[in-house]
Amino acid sequence: MTIPHLSVSLGYWQDRPPEEALLTAETADRLGYGELWIGEMATYDAFALAVRIAGVTGAIALTLGPLPVSVRDPMTIARGAASVAGLTGRRIGVAIGTSSDVVVAGWHGRDRRRAGTALRESAVALRQLLDGHKTTFEGEVVRTRGYHLRLPAPESELTVAAFGPAAVRTAALHADRMVLNLITPRSAAVLVERMRDEAEQADRAAPRVAAWVTAAVDPSEAALEQIRRAVVGYLAAPGYGEMFGEAGFEDLVRFARTRPHPRDLLAEIPDELVAAVGLVGDGDAVRARLEEYAAAGVDEVALVPVSVPDDPRGGRTLTALRALT
Repeated sequence: MTIPHLSVSLGYWQDRPPEEALLTAETADRLGYGELWIGEMATYDAFALAVRIAGVTGAIALTLGPLPVSVRDPMTIARGAASVAGLTGRRIGVAIGTSSDVVVAGWHGRDRRRAGTALRESAVALRQLLDGHKTTFEGEVVRTRGYHLRLPAPESELTVAAFGPAAVRTAALHADRMVLNLITPRSAAVLVERMRDEAEQADRAAPRVAAWVTAAVDPSEAALEQIRRAVVGYLAAPGYGEMFGEAGFEDLVRFARTRPHPRDLLAEIPDELVAAVGLVGDGDAVRARLEEYAAAGVDEVALVPVSVPDDPRGGRTLTALRALT
């Protein structure tokens, strides 16, 4: 069986220096990966980092996001994408999502209510702006009036990050690509089928599907521990907890929902759970898991390589996975 197309996403591991993102970008470009996803968390501004990455890489295409639509409005996203495209000469994609209460309400002090509506309306307005149209859009949450890009329109591919039904429907109706994060192949198959049904009902070609998947080929204990820390916050989350339960970790999800200290929850996460949502193991195991994602309808896996002291750019994992293509 064939495996999905492989791209690379920056991990922004909280226990590692932020500048390692540049090392991972350089490695992905040198190895010949065609696309790099540049998200936005607690360190670099995505647009600024994209320009810097273009300066240390050769030709890799850049996708910015997912950018949270309750924080960044369509005009600023379109202007930012056009700025990066104009300054770097690269093909620039745009990904949007709803993010989390921590980021939107906590960090930014913004209202995340009606995030699903904001995602749908942002997708409609963004498509017009990215294509260079002068846009007036009056939605229930999103509004923009009379702006059009003064820079050349990037005509970016638009990706929607999805998990819940509203986001999946937005992806089906308005995106070029849907991206899933921290997902088992079984759960991915359900969401892919739902999205394709929505697209068919709208008489629209179904978008391609990508999945962000943490990757560690022949992982050290430090690599496994890094992935464990990354999943702690998801175990009790609505939707994600049910996904982990379906994967055989019901007891752990119940424990997580008692709100234990993160240290105590971390100690209970087994290697099997890490492997359920990641590409973890030797080359044969990783290839078999990639085939499972392909069978689930995932067209592209965006590799999120672990970054640990003995491999601070994820180069061993990216090299091993590049050999599979």
